Amino acid sequence: MTRRSSPGASITSSPIEAVSVGTQSSKNALRIWLGLLVADWQERPQAGAAYLNPALLAAIQASAARAYETERRGRAMVWPLSFVVAPLVLHRPTRNALPSSTRTHLPKWVTDHPVLVAGLPARSKSLVPAVREGLRFGLRHSLLTLDNGRLHAVQTREQRVQGELRELLRRAALVGRWTAKSESPSTVFALLGMRP
Repeated sequence: MTRRSSPGASITSSPIEAVSVGTQSSKNALRIWLGLLVADWQERPQAGAAYLNPALLAAIQASAARAYETERRGRAMVWPLSFVVAPLVLHRPTRNALPSSTRTHLPKWVTDHPVLVAGLPARSKSLVPAVREGLRFGLRHSLLTLDNGRLHAVQTREQRVQGELRELLRRAALVGRWTAKSESPSTVFALLGMRP
């Protein structure tokens, strides 16, 4: 069954129908049905592909999940918090404004940086497809596991990284520890003006 939401656009109710839709290529129809609004690699701008590459996003999520779990003494991070990590870490001005330790509490940081926090909901929404792709990559390649709605980082052999990658992973770990200090993920979302 195909429903039309606007001229030329079709929404299907199953992947099998998505493949048979005649108005789009089967590949694009299937990607739309699955919610994969991320362009093919050949279609992505080079800079965007570098920062939003699934392996990088999976590594960032794993770093945050590992730090969260350590801070909470074995309790893993709820997976929706992975959508908080990327906009805080990938946006350079926000990343540079993050505190050096968790001694600065999240509510204090939010109060001190209203301009950065005001942009978080829009950045988060724009990163949703890339974060999903990163999570799928991490799960597929055993960097992450998902158990009862909680994201575990699989312990892998530590590799020495340097440069900006090291900074991204270090900041992701900080965000993981920071969000672990909050009693409820909904508090984190509310403070940052985001919706899970």
